[in-house]
Formats: sequence, C-alpha cells, structure tokens
Amino acid sequence: MSLSLAVVMDPIESITPYKDTTLAMLLAAQARGWRCFVMHPRDLFVANDAVQTHRREVRVYDDNDHWFDILKEDTVPLAQHDMVLMRKDPPFDMNFIFSTYLLERAVEEGTFVSNRPSSLRDVNEKLSTLIYPELTPPTLVTSDRELLRGFIDEHKDVIVKPLDGMGGMGIFRLTPTDPNISMVLGTATLSGTVPIMAQRYVPEIVDGDKRILVVAGKPAPFALARIPLAGETRGNLAAGGRGVPVALSERDREIAETVAPMLVEKGLDFVGLDVIGRYLTEINVTSPTCAREIDAHMHSLADAPSADANGYQRGIADEYFDALEAHLG
Repeated sequence: MSLSLAVVMDPIESITPYKDTTLAMLLAAQARGWRCFVMHPRDLFVANDAVQTHRREVRVYDDNDHWFDILKEDTVPLAQHDMVLMRKDPPFDMNFIFSTYLLERAVEEGTFVSNRPSSLRDVNEKLSTLIYPELTPPTLVTSDRELLRGFIDEHKDVIVKPLDGMGGMGIFRLTPTDPNISMVLGTATLSGTVPIMAQRYVPEIVDGDKRILVVAGKPAPFALARIPLAGETRGNLAAGGRGVPVALSERDREIAETVAPMLVEKGLDFVGLDVIGRYLTEINVTSPTCAREIDAHMHSLADAPSADANGYQRGIADEYFDALEAHLG
C-alpha cells in the first residue's frame, strides 16, 4: 500500500538523528514506499473552510551527519494526506492545544490522525496515572503547600513534579528536614496557585526509570531503563540518564496490559509508559521516545529480522504502521 504520510513535528533540522523516534517512523514509512512530508504546528492553518498546511516533502537517511533532504515545498489541504502523525514535543502549552483543535477539525474532514487529537488534550501524562491507583505509588495532587508538607511528613521521602513538565524539568526530591522545602514548594506551586504532583520516592529508581512502548495496545518486548547519574534522582535521558535495554518483567507486562484497553479506546496508538520498580509513574502520549535504542538492541539479537535489500530492518515503528494501516482498512 503506497500512502502519503504527514508528520507534525519539531523542525527536522533540530533533531538528534541516532535517538530520534520520529526519524525512525519516517525511515519505516519510506521503506514501505510511502511519500513523507514534515511540518511544524505553525504550518497548520484554516482557509477556504478547511485545514491547510505548508509542508516539505523529505527523503530521510539513517545517517547522523545527513539525515534528510528536502525534495519540494508546497501548501495543500491537510486532508490530501492518507495519514497524519502528531509528534510535536512538549511543552504542552496553548500552542500545542490549538494544534490539536486544528487536527481534530482535519479528522472531521476525513484525515486519519494518530495519536487522536482529543486524547492528546484529555490524557494528561501525569494525572492519567491516577486512573490506576493500584499501579501507582502513594500520590497527592494539590496546590496547597500545607497538604504537601503533611504528605512529605507522612512519607518521609517524596518526589514533587509539575503536571506539564518534560525531560525531568522541575522535579525535586524532598524530605521533612530539607532546608529548602518552603522555597521549592512555593516555586513549584507558584505561591500556592498551581497544582503539582507529589509521590512517595521509589528507591528502585537506581535500577532505572523504564520506558515501555505500547503500540496499538501491545507492549514492545524490551524497555529502556534510564539509569540516573550518580547522586541524581532523575533517570530522564535529557537529565543525563544512561539508557539500558531490558526485557519486560511480569510486573511490567501486568501494568501495560492493565492500561492498554484505555489507550486503545482513546485512540492512543503509540504510548510510552514510565515504570519505576513496581509502579507506573507516567503515561506519555505526546511524542514518546526510546524506540531507536530499543530497536538497536532487538536488531543485535540472534533472532532479529534480517535487513531488506536497502539495509533496512523492521522495528517498533513498523509495528505502529502495521496497526495504522489496519485502521485505514
């Protein structure tokens, strides 16, 4: 099946090729013979009663020095594409939300969009974990600094984080005797006006914050355990964490299988679950990463699929596109 794929993403010039999951998706689409187009959210607009886009057709390469060529640029109705992927990285701000409204309108015009735009708005990556209290560590969400202090006094060792953060930004570890507790809680809550999340510290973070990719409701067989730097409490790769591929444990599979029905129902076809020890800590729906690192590990195994005539090996992105092609019929 030859299709036209549009990907809404950060500028392709700015990505880090060897670890960029969106590039993996473009490479997989190209290997299928699809035409690939990229655009930024600011390229989307409404005119003549339809969603339009400035787009660039690209050819992509698995090359850290030269990973794309621009073939042509033009402006067309978004509905001319068979499939649209929303892969814009956070921050999850009003510009992101405005983009989801335009993409939702494009869906009404007959364009298939993944992940579903309304679910990108509705499924907050932190708060959505509260649907599954049996899977999460003790948690408090509030802007009340006295409630936060009480939670810290009760659990002794606590992580606080913003509800709209990414890459480990704004995450602090607090204990009842921390001399900076008032400053941290005041800053994090904007003087008690913005809610944040507090969770009991999970010591298994030293073994890694595992990213489990769930594609069309099915978890990949390996996760990427992001190991924090010595003395650090954040495993995020953006915070200096080291990625180590690991096979899923029984608990990892239990978590993924518990969450999967909700993801399928909401049209969230490509999701990253964050798991520390036995606990689910985040459900990442905007632009989950780590596919390239997991693919590299799976390609190194003895039973890995062989490369095609052009040297391409199937990976997680191909599982994704298999599922999306099934959606299209």
